Amino acid sequence: MAQPTQGRTRPHQGDLVQAQLAAFAAPVPIVDIGVNLVDHSFQSDLPKVLARAAAANVRALLVTGTCERTSKAAAKLVDTHAAPDQPLLYFTAGVHPHNAKQCTSDTLKDLRRLASHPRCVAIGECGLDFNRNFSPPDVQEKWFEQQVVLAKELRKPLFLHCRDAGVRFAEILQRHAPLPAPAVVHCFTGSADELRAFLALDMYIGITGWICDDRPERGGAELAALLPSIPRDRLMIETDAPYLVPRTIKPSKARPGRNEPALLPHVLQAAAAALGVTPEELGRSSTDVACRVFGLPPAELGLAADPR
Repeated sequence: MAQPTQGRTRPHQGDLVQAQLAAFAAPVPIVDIGVNLVDHSFQSDLPKVLARAAAANVRALLVTGTCERTSKAAAKLVDTHAAPDQPLLYFTAGVHPHNAKQCTSDTLKDLRRLASHPRCVAIGECGLDFNRNFSPPDVQEKWFEQQVVLAKELRKPLFLHCRDAGVRFAEILQRHAPLPAPAVVHCFTGSADELRAFLALDMYIGITGWICDDRPERGGAELAALLPSIPRDRLMIETDAPYLVPRTIKPSKARPGRNEPALLPHVLQAAAAALGVTPEELGRSSTDVACRVFGLPPAELGLAADPR
């Protein structure tokens, strides 16, 4: 553990994560389908973050694009940080509903260009967020639908965001059903009714550290109760780092303030407990789903090729 320095009373973020690795490395290769690695909080120690992910048996990371700038940065990151001893890196290209008001006539051109990158595996993060309305709802809907149309044209998967907008979200996707490629509702925290609607549209579900949150007002227990309703071949796991640090890390003084991919085994363990299966079983199935949905190479993740 690093020694405290002047003005710092707790270990470095990375030291706290490193302390988790011995007990919480995944028992099988797993995939983090959503991590905001271009966030400024990773600028100073990204190589170490990637090394810790590899040590935790997180074999592939999907770097999330949330606007034109971050999508371009994600493309650059996967090009410049590829190395044989770290996780495989891929990215998504899209505009988050919070950033929809920034879209211009060039936005779709940029996304189309980024989507041609061999490691771009989805259009997104896109969708609707009527909880905070950082962009007006009508603007969100316009640019969400245009990204759905783009994904259909390119036959790319969709990486989706939905918060307090389930009805309109499902209506827009229903207009374009059936989609030619999978659609993934990332960081699902919705209701049972929303889950049923999304599954009826053949969508996949991503679960984050939200399930690790034991505060009653946050709904982690409700989310855990819904997991058995998700078919195993529709379920994947993610960190959404640097957000949603797993609160199953106890005591609180041992919990980092920044989430990172090396902590994905905590999500795996909590989700497996909610399903009544072993982390190994859920790890295998969630990784298999991620490979099929995003076209990841099983052999390079240390898995046997799917005979299907």
